[in-house]
Amino acid sequence: MLSRAGVQPFQRISRSLRIGGHATSIQLEAAFWEVLDAMAARDGVTTPKLIAALHEELVEIEGGASNFASTLRTLCLLYQRGIARG
Repeated sequence: MLSRAGVQPFQRISRSLRIGGHATSIQLEAAFWEVLDAMAARDGVTTPKLIAALHEELVEIEGGASNFASTLRTLCLLYQRGIARG
């Protein structure tokens, strides 16, 4: 399965953005960035705006956002699962 997927979906990509007025960067695999870009397009916002909103929501609910990259990966999985279920 991995050989068919090629290397590109697993390539780690770092993007710089502002969250809560602070400059930061997030490193995720290309496959996750594709899903986040699709989620943002669906919502009619840019990917950085979507990520900032998700971070703000997480801080509001959980009181913090430790390991935010992992949270983003999980959200991507849940989004894809929702698409698969229709």
